[in-house]
Amino acid sequence: MIQNINQILKAMKKLNFIPVCLLAVLFTIYSGLTASAGTPKDKKKPDQQSILVLRGRVVDKETLTPLVFATVSVKETNVATVTNIDGEFIIKIPETEISKNLEISFIGYKNKVIPLIELKDDGFRNIITMESAPIPLKEIIVKPIMPDVIIERLISSIPKNYPNIPNMMTAFYRETIRKNRSYISIGEALVEIFKAPYQNDLRFDATRIYKGRKNTDMAKGDTVLFKLQGGPVTSLELDLVKNPEAILTLEAMKYYDYKLTGVVEIDEKPNYIIEFTQKNDVSLPLFMGKLFVDTKSFALSGAEFGLNMSNKEEATALFIKKKPLGMEVTPEVASYLVKYREQDGKWYFAYSRAEVRFKVNWKRKLFKPHYTTMSEIAVTDRTEEEIIKFAGKEKLRYTDIFLDEVSAFADEDFWGEYNVIEPDQSIEQAIKRLAKKVKFSNRPQQEK
Repeated sequence: MIQNINQILKAMKKLNFIPVCLLAVLFTIYSGLTASAGTPKDKKKPDQQSILVLRGRVVDKETLTPLVFATVSVKETNVATVTNIDGEFIIKIPETEISKNLEISFIGYKNKVIPLIELKDDGFRNIITMESAPIPLKEIIVKPIMPDVIIERLISSIPKNYPNIPNMMTAFYRETIRKNRSYISIGEALVEIFKAPYQNDLRFDATRIYKGRKNTDMAKGDTVLFKLQGGPVTSLELDLVKNPEAILTLEAMKYYDYKLTGVVEIDEKPNYIIEFTQKNDVSLPLFMGKLFVDTKSFALSGAEFGLNMSNKEEATALFIKKKPLGMEVTPEVASYLVKYREQDGKWYFAYSRAEVRFKVNWKRKLFKPHYTTMSEIAVTDRTEEEIIKFAGKEKLRYTDIFLDEVSAFADEDFWGEYNVIEPDQSIEQAIKRLAKKVKFSNRPQQEK
C-alpha cells in the first residue's frame, strides 16, 4: 500500500499539486524589498463603453449572517464573481446588459434572481437576502446508495460532464500574506486562462497576466522575507477534475474512507455531500473534507477540503521549499475550496481558494510569529470561440513568484472596467495603510 501511496504523491509532485506548489514557500534572508520587473507586455484595451457598477451584500434572510463565497452572475452571460468574507460583492457590466437578471447562488440556499434594473447603482450596498433550502435525505435517496458508488460514478461521468474543447477564461486573482494579524503583501491581477480540454491528458492549462498591481510592506527589522511560489498557475491545480490524481481516481479511492452525510441544494439542484478521510493505516499526509456531487449528473459541483496535518514532519516537507539555517517552519492549517458552474449541461471551473497558516520558530527571534497565505481566483468571463494557445514566453511558470512578476503589468487606469473580488474590510484597510508607504506599481507598459 505504501508503494502505491508514494506513486500518488509522486504524481502530485509532478503536477505541482496543492501541497507542493500552491503554497510552496520560500523563506529567505531579507535583502531589501525590490520586485523584479520581469518582461513588460502590452495589449490594447477593449473598446470603451459605459460600465454599470453594482455593489451588494448577500446575507441569510433569518440571521442576516453574511454568505461567504456565494456565486454572483449575470444570467444568459458568462460574467460572474464571488462574495468576499463579509458577503460583499462588486460586479461590473456594460449598460447594454441592463435588461438582464442577476443570479446569486449559495450552497444550501434557494437561488435568488433580481432584475439588474432594480438594483441601485455604484455607491450603494444592495442588501440581498437568501432563503435556506433544506433537503431531507430520504426525499432524494429512494434506495440505499453507497458513497463509494457515488464517487465511482463521479469519476466515470467526467467525460460527459466537463468540456472536451478548450476554453479561454478571464479571471481575477488575489494573493495576500499576513504576519500574525497584519498584512505584509497584497497582490492582484487580471489573468487570462487557456483551459485545456478535460479529456486530454497531453494538453495543460496555461495562465498569463494581463494587468496587475501589488503592495508590500516589510519592516527593516524583520529579517524574514516570505514568498509564495506559483501564483495563478497553481491556483488552477485546485481543479480536482482536471488534476484528479490525489483524490478523484479509482487508485486514490483505496486510501480514503467515504461517508454520505446528507443532501444540499446548490444552484437549485440537489447535491450529495460526501465526507472523506484518509484511512487509519495510511501514515503519509493526504486529504480530508467534503465533495459535493450533483445527484442527477454525478458531476463534482464543488469541494471543501484540507491537508491532514497530523504528521507534521511529512506535511512540512510538502510545503517548505527553502528556509534559513536554524529556522523551524511548521504548517498548522491548510484549507482549500473549489467551485464549478454548470452551463448548458457542461460544468466549468469557476473559483478556487487556498489558505495556509505557518508557525515560524527562529533562534534569532524571541517571538514565534504566524504567517498566513491566501490565494483565490475567480473566473469572471469565458468563451469557446477563437481560442489561441499562449506563446511559451507569455505563460506563467510554477516556479514564478507572483509578487515579483506582477510589477511589469501595472496600469493604474485599467481596473475600472473589469470584475474583481471585492476586498474584505481588513484587506481594504491594509491596502489604504500600505498605500501610504509603498504605492501600487504603475509603470507604463512597453511592447513585449
